[in-house]
Order: sequence, then structure tokens, then C-alpha cells
Amino acid sequence: MTSMEQLLKQYLTFLHVERGLSLNTRQSYERDLRQLFIFLERRGTDVFQCESNDLFLFLFQWKEQGKSPRSIARCNATLRGFFAFMWDEGQRKDNPSTYLVTPKLNQSLPKVLSERTMDTLLKANESSDFALRDLAMLEILYGSGLRVSELINLQVSDVALDVGYIRCLGKGNKERIVPLGEPAIRAVKSYIDGPRKRLGGKKTTDILFLNAHGSPLTRQGVTFILKKWGAAHEVRGAISPHMFRHSFATHLLDHGADLRSVQELLGHADIATTQIYTHLTRKRLLDVFKKSHPRADGSS
Repeated sequence: MTSMEQLLKQYLTFLHVERGLSLNTRQSYERDLRQLFIFLERRGTDVFQCESNDLFLFLFQWKEQGKSPRSIARCNATLRGFFAFMWDEGQRKDNPSTYLVTPKLNQSLPKVLSERTMDTLLKANESSDFALRDLAMLEILYGSGLRVSELINLQVSDVALDVGYIRCLGKGNKERIVPLGEPAIRAVKSYIDGPRKRLGGKKTTDILFLNAHGSPLTRQGVTFILKKWGAAHEVRGAISPHMFRHSFATHLLDHGADLRSVQELLGHADIATTQIYTHLTRKRLLDVFKKSHPRADGSS
């Protein structure tokens, strides 16, 4: 009979090869399942024999420990996926996760930078190698809505400045083509023609954005750069790479873009993920209405 360790290894391979899930997501699933293994062992059972009640109690324990609804929902999804895999592979004759209920999440609206703030940020106050590199990064983040993971993995060969497009690999290794606006094209060209050659030195990497040592930038490196850039441009509050992606989507919808086009540009598999931005634009319209219409507050 397959051991739990063997089964876990097979499942993680399935998530990687068949589902195309990222390393971070697979590691989260593995942590959840290892906690389940320990919990079931204490109850004198295992994943081959446990019942629905065992899984309910496991999730209830998470709630008692003060885990967030989002963490519980992820763990719920982990259990559903894992036991469905066991059933498909003939490791169980039933699926004890069938009746698990996903907790409702209070969906918070994404933080978005105003168009005026974006105009302020997308100005280089100096022309050093790093300033030109950072401006090119910001122009791509805002102009194309890339995730930070997609940004740091961009290669020079992925950028077609002559036709104004970039190619990137999103979640699940799904490739998409995203257009570049004129400001982004100019900023990236200035960076490639000068600073990148100097930062790269004798190294042969094709990665587009490099650090001071000629190595690829990391997620943490990009976040640190944005923090410094925001402070230098006197922008209140911390800014993050994802705020540029949120702003990209929201500003497109504000100016009349249709939801399907925004979904494709963002690389969302499900349009429901993109719909959160419509909630945001509705809220912005309501705020404008309340501030501007003479009868909005009922005082007339």
C-alpha cells in the first residue's frame, strides 16, 4: 500500500505537472497536508481511513487557533483537492471532503493609486543607471499590469519594442502577449541601450532587469526599490508591485475598457477574479456622486 509520504509526493508532482501550480502554492498545500497528517495520527487514523468528521474537526481546530478565514478557505481547498486526487487514483473508495463547506470571505477591495499619483511616480528625477532601470520597471508594471513574478522573469528577448509588445509567462506557465504604451517603450529602450549593458557586465544572462551585481532582481528587491522610489517622489503610504497591477486594471475600466479585455490583459483564468475591479469602479463612482450631486445627501 502506498505510504502517506509517497502519496504526498505524488500529489505535489500532480500539482506541479498537471495543474501547473507555483512553488509557493505547492509549499502551502504541503504545509496544510502535513498538519493534517499529524492531526489524524493523534486521532488514531490516517488519510486512508479518516472520515468527514475528522476533516470537520481539523478545520474547526484551525478556527479555534485563530486562523484567518482566508487561511481556512485555502486549507479547505487543499483537502478537497487532495482527497479528490486520492479517489481518482483509487487510494480511497469514497471522498470524505465532499461535504466540507468553504467559509465566506469578506472580499476587500484592492488598493489603487490615483492617476495623478501615477503621473507623479512615473517621472525620473535623475538619469543614473538605477533610475533609468527603475523607471522602466514602473512603466511596465503600470503600463502592462504584470505580476511582480512575471516582471522579474522577463527576458530581453521577451520585449519586442519595434511592435510594442511583451511576452510573459503567468500562473500555470500560461503565456500571454501584452501591449506596451509609448512611455513604456521609451523607458525600456533607454534602459536596454545603456544601463542594462553596464549592469550586466560580462555576465550572459538574458534576464531583463538586473541588480547592481548583474544578477536578476528578486521580488524583495523590487519591493524595496518601489519603497525608495515612492519616498523620493513624496508619495504617502507604502506602495507595492501589486498596487500597480490593480491601478492598471482599474484605470482601464475607468476609461471604458470592457471586462473581458482586462481579464485577458491580466491573465486571469476566471473572469470572476477580474470582476472585483468593477466593484471598485462602482465604489469610486458612488463616492463622486455623493461628493458632487446636490441631492446626494438628502439635504436639499
